[in-house]
Amino acid sequence: MKVITTFLVLMFLVGCSHSSPAKRLASAEQLANENEWHQIIFKTSLFDLVSYVPENTILNTVLTVYIEGDGFAWRTSRQPSSDPTPHNPVALKLALKHQNGAAAYLARPCQYHQELNETRLCNQSYWTKKRYAEEVISASEQALTQLKNKYQANKLILVGYSGGAAVAALLAAQRDDVKKLITVAGNLDHQAWTEFHNVTPLADSLNPVDYLEQLQDIPQLHFVGEHDQNIPPKLAQDFIANYDSAKFAKVIVVTDQSHSCCWQEIWPKLILDNNIF
Repeated sequence: MKVITTFLVLMFLVGCSHSSPAKRLASAEQLANENEWHQIIFKTSLFDLVSYVPENTILNTVLTVYIEGDGFAWRTSRQPSSDPTPHNPVALKLALKHQNGAAAYLARPCQYHQELNETRLCNQSYWTKKRYAEEVISASEQALTQLKNKYQANKLILVGYSGGAAVAALLAAQRDDVKKLITVAGNLDHQAWTEFHNVTPLADSLNPVDYLEQLQDIPQLHFVGEHDQNIPPKLAQDFIANYDSAKFAKVIVVTDQSHSCCWQEIWPKLILDNNIF
């Protein structure tokens, strides 16, 4: 039963098509270029992290950074993918719909690289069991600081999609410059998530639920889809229920929304209705 459940979860995450890494990269490049954004690569002590930013840099005291999900992590229930570049880069699509102020997009380790065998530390553990490992968060933190300096910002708003929500929350817990934490279909407690789906725990990953004390005073808004079968609303609701006081954290269940489809189409309205930026 566990294998069947695992397979269903992973196929939901992967999606229907298995286009090549080159095609996935080209698709993201085209999407960015059509919106006058371009790719830059941030060197960190461990990984080279890909970012997309607008052609015309808007300097601002507050920078919003969109963090991508786990991407194409598994090819089958037992076989990790050879390249985690997402088929559907939801966080990039959200970033391109950003309104009001400076914004940038940050990919996860080993996503959007031409040749993974030429990229430091790109082994499959970093998009499977170690996807939220300490070294992943450290590298993402270094990239955030470089983005912050590029925009001459002094505060950050972090927007994490799916597994990128875990990264965003862990970054927020470890930094003192995060003004707000926003998640979309976010995995905020991977232990609860693996238990819900009866799959192998991510034993080598940090978990946001272990950083409640550091997070509880940061304003948070967690959007979840009413019909999300991957990360259902209850997981986000249980996460904020762990706070001693949840006055700064709110879950919004979005009607008729699933896990991955079409968040970008409603993002401008969600921004406006909830006065996010």
